[in-house]
Amino acid sequence: MDLRRAIILLCFISVVSATGMFSVHHKFAGRNRSLSDLQLHDSRRRGRVLASVDIPLGGNGHPSDTGLYYAKIGLGSPSKDYYVQVDTGSDILWVNCAQCTSCPRKSNLGIALTLYDLKDSETGKLVTCDQDFCSDVYQGPLPGCVPNRACDYRVVYGDGSSTDGYYVKDFVQYSRVSGNLLTSSANSSVIFGCGAKQSGDLGHSAEALDGIIGFGQSNSSMISQLASAGKVKKIFSHCLDAANGGGIFAIGQVVQPKVKTTPLIPNQQHYNVNLKAVEVGKTVLDLPSDVFETGDRKGTIIDSGTTLAYLPNAVYEPLMSAILSNHTDLNMRTVEEQFSCFKYTGSVDDGFPAVSFQFNNSLSLMVYPHEYLFEISEEDWCIGWQNSGLQSRDGKDITLLGDLVLSNKLVVYDLENQVIGWTEYNCSSSIKLLDEQSGAVYQVGAHDLSSAWSPKLERVLIFSLLIAMMHVFIY
Repeated sequence: MDLRRAIILLCFISVVSATGMFSVHHKFAGRNRSLSDLQLHDSRRRGRVLASVDIPLGGNGHPSDTGLYYAKIGLGSPSKDYYVQVDTGSDILWVNCAQCTSCPRKSNLGIALTLYDLKDSETGKLVTCDQDFCSDVYQGPLPGCVPNRACDYRVVYGDGSSTDGYYVKDFVQYSRVSGNLLTSSANSSVIFGCGAKQSGDLGHSAEALDGIIGFGQSNSSMISQLASAGKVKKIFSHCLDAANGGGIFAIGQVVQPKVKTTPLIPNQQHYNVNLKAVEVGKTVLDLPSDVFETGDRKGTIIDSGTTLAYLPNAVYEPLMSAILSNHTDLNMRTVEEQFSCFKYTGSVDDGFPAVSFQFNNSLSLMVYPHEYLFEISEEDWCIGWQNSGLQSRDGKDITLLGDLVLSNKLVVYDLENQVIGWTEYNCSSSIKLLDEQSGAVYQVGAHDLSSAWSPKLERVLIFSLLIAMMHVFIY
């Protein structure tokens, strides 16, 4: 589901080191040196508990398949499994709760849905409105707060879907990397949303999951909470396997493969980077000099959790012209009022050019024809590039690169150093993470939670799901 950027309460439209892994997926100023002794103590203490984490991953980001990736996590005591969409564009973890009457009870994704019940967990606690977490989320005291009142949340997504509920604190169970392709169980207390009411696509059963796990930069995200507790370093990676499904999602420092990085634009809500140029084949597109300028709602957003890729009109039009320049005979048609589609019988990789995005620090992102074109029926192909000015609710031209272009690449989000990077990679293989405690390097393999599910749904049904999921923009 390309559900996007929550606006908490205000309905804003826009939203040390252990290695750990989930089964599927700011650099801060230094403290006052006069506290060096305490700082050293804290550093040593963190060094004893930091771990790498392996998170099992499932799903497939290709538009003609499930169109989303999801992770499996454990919550509560005793722990129960929950399947949550992985989203680097939002900032909280939430799951559907027992008292919810509008939450889906089944899913066509081949997974069993579970409702979280605070009363069933020995370690679960209600987060009240007078607690610091609630004040931090709302950037001040919550109006009308009285003792024992829950800290409510409301998340509104770009397609009009929403989730309402309240915050709870409980254990999250995860797999700590303990050897080559080996993990051991670990847990930590985190605060997450307990969904009491869902609307729009969040209440539908077709592509339903238990919730969404936001891996954004804010203090409310799960990785920020784990890092603040000294459980992990604020570094995570994903490798989304578009060919086979699933892939790798891990927390910790990647040692192999080596990944080249580019700086994150500071003080942005999302993972924004400086895009410098676009090449189609061997031709650099002639684009306005300010089309990718940084600033308010500028820069290029890297966002797993969004299926497609969205480009400003000034980029979209010349890109499409260049891609189709050798195919003037194609009978183009519009499907679902937004996708440009056509019949094609040959190999798309032989017949269409690759597209390369060039970023600061000479980092490039190559997108091959089989990645930006998707087949909705035999020999019927559609183009994944979207005109952001036409798709966004407010008509804003933004550049957003989702799973369409991030699949089949290892993407590293290093929030310790405020950089992001990627490299082409076989996401059904393995990567190597550094164990911060011992200095050892351990191998972490791929998962596919969806491997037991062989989708028999007609492609037209899945394509309809994509339409429901693609309304990304609330910027």
